[in-house]
Amino acid sequence: MRSCRKNFFNFIDFAFSPLICLILRKINFMSFIEELKWRGMLHDCTPGVEELLSTQKVTGYIGFDPTAPSLTIGNYVQIMLLTFLKKHGHTPIVLMGGATGRIGDPSGKNEERQLKTYEELDFNLAHQSNQMLQFLGSDPANPIQIVNNYDFYKEMPVLEFLRVVGKHLTVNYMLSKDSVQNRLEQGISFTEFSYQLLQGYDFYCLKEKYNVLLQMGGSDQWGNITSGTELIRRINGGKAYALTTPLLTKADGTKFGKSDKGNIWLDAKLTTPYQFYQFWINADDRDMPKFYRYFSLKEKEEIESIETTYQDDPKTLKRILAEELTSRIHGEASLAGIQQVSALLFDPKFDAAQLGTLSPAQFDIIGEEIPKFHVTDDNNEMPMDGLLTEKSNIFPSKSELRRAVQSNALSINKIKITAHDHNITKNDFVAGKYILVENGKKNKYLLVFNQ
Repeated sequence: MRSCRKNFFNFIDFAFSPLICLILRKINFMSFIEELKWRGMLHDCTPGVEELLSTQKVTGYIGFDPTAPSLTIGNYVQIMLLTFLKKHGHTPIVLMGGATGRIGDPSGKNEERQLKTYEELDFNLAHQSNQMLQFLGSDPANPIQIVNNYDFYKEMPVLEFLRVVGKHLTVNYMLSKDSVQNRLEQGISFTEFSYQLLQGYDFYCLKEKYNVLLQMGGSDQWGNITSGTELIRRINGGKAYALTTPLLTKADGTKFGKSDKGNIWLDAKLTTPYQFYQFWINADDRDMPKFYRYFSLKEKEEIESIETTYQDDPKTLKRILAEELTSRIHGEASLAGIQQVSALLFDPKFDAAQLGTLSPAQFDIIGEEIPKFHVTDDNNEMPMDGLLTEKSNIFPSKSELRRAVQSNALSINKIKITAHDHNITKNDFVAGKYILVENGKKNKYLLVFNQ
C-alpha cells in the first residue's frame, strides 16, 4: 500500500504545480510542521513558517561545518530534518562550511575552539559531502544539492565584507546572542564573535542565488540563524524564516551521539557497523520513544503500532530500530553480518554449522568484542593444552584447563572437548585462520593464526 502511495505522489509531483502537490499531500498526510510536532522535533520557528510551508514549495537548508573527520549520529538529527523536508515536497540544500569551518562556531562551547588546518578541513569537507550524498541523494530525479560556503568568500576582500555585511548588524545586536553571552566571562575572540556574521551572510547568499527562504538547525543555532533573517531584512527588506529542533539528550542527561568510547561516527572505519548497531541495542529503555520518532522513516501509524505492541518489550523495540538504522547507514549486507555475529555472541543455540558460515570480516567484528590472541604456528597439529595456556594464556595453567574439560565447560568451535590431550589441526580453522574457544557460557575467546 505504501509503495502505491509513493508512486502516486511521484506522479503528482511530476504532473502538477508545486502548490497543487502540497495541497494533495496535505489531504492525505500530515504537513511538514505537523510531522515535526508529532515526532517531537520542533523547538522553535519564526512567525509565518507553517503558512509558508503549507502554501508553496520551499527551499530550505542546514549548514554543517567540516571540523570532524566524519558525520556523527548527532549530525544525523539534522539529516533527518532535511529528509522530512524533502518527503513533504520541499527542496533541501546542504551547506558545507568550507569558510565557517575555518572560523569556529562558539555555539554550545565554553572555550575557544582549536582551529583545524585548511588541509584537514578540505579533507573532512570532501568526505562529509560524499556521506551527505549517500544519506540524502538516493533519488536521481531529485538529487540533493550541496553548496560550499567558501565560494561566497574566496574572492571577497575583507573591506568589502565589512561594508556589505558588518555595516548592517550592530555590536549590541550581536552581543545579545546566547552563544556570545555565555562566553563573555571566559572570553571570546573576534574570530568566533564574527561567526554569526558569516552564517548570516550565508543565508543571504543562498536566498539571492537559490531562493532559499528557510534555514533550519539545532536549537543552539537559533541566534546564528536569526542573525541571517535579520541581515536579509536589513540589506534589502527581504523576508526569511527560521526553524530549529530541540537538542537531543539521553534520559540520563548526557549528550546524544556519544558512547563510553566516544563519538558514534557514520563512517564504518571510525565506528564499526557492529558498534553502531550495539549503540541502539544498548540504549536506555526510556530513550526509545524519542529515538523512534526522531530516526525511523516509518509512517506515524506504523510507529505508533510498534510502540503499542512492544511497550513492555523494549529489547525487541531496540532491535527493530537498530536493524532499520544499521541497514540504512551501512547496508543490508552489513546488517546480515552483524546479526550473525550477535547470534554467535549471545544466542546459546548458535551451533558449529552456523559458525562455519561466518566470513573473515565477521570474525574481525568478533575479534573487536571478545579477547583475541594472535598465534603463529606452522605445525599441522598442535597440542590443545599448550595452545590455550602457553601460546594464548586463555587458561593460566594446564591444570585449570583440565578442570574445564572435566566439568564439560570447554568448547572449540562450538564442539565440546572431552579430553585434555586433544590436538588442534589446521582442519579446525574456520574461514582459513580462526578458532573460537569457549569456557562456560560467558567466556569466549578468538584465536587468529598467522601463518
